[in-house]
Amino acid sequence: MLPMASAPKQPHGKNSHSSSARPSLAAQAWLLQLDTPLVLSGEGALNGLRFAVKDNFDVQGLLTTAGCPGFGYQARTSAVAVQKLLQSGAALMGKTNLDQFACGLSGTRSPWGAVPNAFNPEYVSGGSSSGSAYVVATGQVDFALGTDTAGSGRVPAGLNNLVGLKPSKGLVSNTGVVPAAQSLDCVSIFATGVGMAAQVLAQLQGYDAQDPYSRRLSLKSDPFPAEFRFGVPDQLEFFGDELARASFGESIRRLESLGGRAINIDFSALSEAASLLYASALLAERYAAIRPFFDDHEAQIIEPVRSIIAAGKRYSAADLFAAQQKLARLAQKASSLWVQIDVLLVPTAPTHYRIENMLADPIELNRRLGIYTNFVNLLDYAALAVPSSIRADGLPFGITLIAPATCDWQLAELGQRFHLGAAHNGALSQGATDKPLPAAQAIAGLRPAATIRVAVVGAHLSGMPLNSQLLERGAVLVSKTATAPNYRLFALRESTPPKPGLLRVGDGQGHCIEVEIWEMPSEHYGSFVALIASPLGIGVLQLADQGRVQGFVCEPQGLHDALDISEYGGWRNYLSAVHKK
Repeated sequence: MLPMASAPKQPHGKNSHSSSARPSLAAQAWLLQLDTPLVLSGEGALNGLRFAVKDNFDVQGLLTTAGCPGFGYQARTSAVAVQKLLQSGAALMGKTNLDQFACGLSGTRSPWGAVPNAFNPEYVSGGSSSGSAYVVATGQVDFALGTDTAGSGRVPAGLNNLVGLKPSKGLVSNTGVVPAAQSLDCVSIFATGVGMAAQVLAQLQGYDAQDPYSRRLSLKSDPFPAEFRFGVPDQLEFFGDELARASFGESIRRLESLGGRAINIDFSALSEAASLLYASALLAERYAAIRPFFDDHEAQIIEPVRSIIAAGKRYSAADLFAAQQKLARLAQKASSLWVQIDVLLVPTAPTHYRIENMLADPIELNRRLGIYTNFVNLLDYAALAVPSSIRADGLPFGITLIAPATCDWQLAELGQRFHLGAAHNGALSQGATDKPLPAAQAIAGLRPAATIRVAVVGAHLSGMPLNSQLLERGAVLVSKTATAPNYRLFALRESTPPKPGLLRVGDGQGHCIEVEIWEMPSEHYGSFVALIASPLGIGVLQLADQGRVQGFVCEPQGLHDALDISEYGGWRNYLSAVHKK
């Protein structure tokens, strides 16, 4: 049992902290921010990390409202997912706002107000896990839990420059979570990096006999092939947003640079399945989730949530069977796609909408936000939303990688490579902060890959223009060291971007030159070496500690007009000196 948490001074609405603690425009992102974080264990894999949970999760001793004050009750126990995180050492900071009863993708359907976009408060944050996304994007917590039935763990991620991990159905327990559509609901994870999201999933996963939809799943432990096939919908809709269209085109090219081959796929079965979620008898599950409360207190539910859930009452059992059979036929049709592709690529959201426009047309604009998300849980897929770029108007654009259930770790490995590569190419940071993205982390559920160590000396160093070529291939920085004192370094002329050349010389004729040692999965090493243009190449370097490693060297004939910069001891020092002049 958890200790009872101390109640905040203002349980729902603005907290007792000063306005400088977080942006005043987003006071409505928190429904309950604890004065004292709730900590159960001082040890564990997540020790030292702060998290928040959407207010449809039970936390012992705290109110659960699901965004509806009249529905609120004090939880006697915590949701299984919350309990696991606390046992893993994470500290709970509070509960966040949401679209009421997790019904919506906009973040505007709450009696406590719309949660704004973390980049521009005039725009929607996405929902229904709006508050969870906002507090992660603004750096108030390290990660947060949301729920995802139709895209609620992905759309807010895409609109706020976050990672949104939507696990395979049944992988994470829903016990202690107010259901939206119980057979489809998934606990989701918001984080600023894929590595952290995967780390959290590793703590959350596991069968739960209390959850009728929990499954014993064995996740695939090998990454996608080095040369993988990714599907792109044959019909793409951005509702007139040309910045989003251009950003998605760039995302396709970036995924190709990671070894992917784009394949146009027939999107019709997925699109038709998506339409069933709100335009068929499947909607009855939304009504069933809160039937007793709805029947007795319908007037306490806000619009348009009330009308949407009420529509679920009109269907018969026969209607439901007909809808389920149609979905099964579409699932059979869609299954043929996975013979052609390894992973599906879609925009996370087709566009951004202003809050005022969403409030004026809440049904249609909400529908548009879900055209690339609504089918995923219906068809039993796993999904990972990943930031891709910051558009010219300052708003984020994100993509989602989708694969059949049990591909969670594979998606995480590919998603992390895409994200870190995008960070260098598109100047991405953590959420809406100016913090650089964290370094690559090992994905816990994948078998360790065979690796090759390579020493880099110039444009591939950390923070340099070509470092993304390493990150995109899953390489991780092992150490910073130097060569043995028998090398000379030259600045090559007419090289774009500027690069140095390293030349082995006789004993006593050289210098120790700064290098970084990176470790790369062997399967990606060939594509990396193929990018190296003459006069540069790969040879064997002798290190200061007498060790040997493969690394960048230069052909002597390429140095006839190069500038000897050996005295600087490394490329980084040379560039710094030039910059100061």
